[in-house]
Amino acid sequence: MIVASQVTKTYGDTLVVDDVTLTIPAHGITAIIGPNGAGKSTVLSIAARLLAADKGTVTVDGMDVTKTPSDKLARHLAILRQDNHLSARLTVYDLVTFGRYPYSKGRPTLEDKGHVDRAIEYLGLTELSGRYLDELSGGQRQRAFVAMVLCQDTDYVLLDEPLNNLDMKHARSMMQLLRRATRELGKTVVLVLHDINFAAWYADTVIAMRDGKLVAGGSVDQIITPDVLRQIYDMEIAVHELAGNRICLFYE
Repeated sequence: MIVASQVTKTYGDTLVVDDVTLTIPAHGITAIIGPNGAGKSTVLSIAARLLAADKGTVTVDGMDVTKTPSDKLARHLAILRQDNHLSARLTVYDLVTFGRYPYSKGRPTLEDKGHVDRAIEYLGLTELSGRYLDELSGGQRQRAFVAMVLCQDTDYVLLDEPLNNLDMKHARSMMQLLRRATRELGKTVVLVLHDINFAAWYADTVIAMRDGKLVAGGSVDQIITPDVLRQIYDMEIAVHELAGNRICLFYE
């Protein structure tokens, strides 16, 4: 599990994460939701050691992320940031191969190549493996980046707004794929989401934040309720049951 304890982060005079303590269980999908400026992406980046907290600790299966050697941590936790644009012209295969760097150090073995091929196949990118990223659609390119992260073969996969720039069909396909990865590959997926309906439909655990603070955390049934959503978004949101899942509709 991932455990954050009293995590605080400021930028200048702005407090963006305010004494956050939370636990993310192993296995399944955990969605972090909340309005813009809630501190969601900052918490995710601190957990992945992309940002240093001003105060507090984060551990991954007991390993302090600030003290664990980078190559060891990279075999347990992978992250895909929101700004995943590359200036270099790479093929899908080249990009996915980067996911093996913690193991290969830039010199892929046959075992590494096997991981690359499986990740590309798992994301349905086999026919596109030789294509350049700038020749792909937004949905195809996002799948290539997710394939790179899965190729890293870590227990924990952290994704910062992976549905950005995806239409409804491709967003649904992405969430279905991530759910499959938790069930078939035993991954723990933690992702920042703005669409609370995708969180309600696909997540096992939901963490809600607002103004840098933790508002609530728990199961979908516990968090996706009108009362909790009102605390998070400061608006009225109706919650209905559909096919055994919850769907959210805002109203004036």
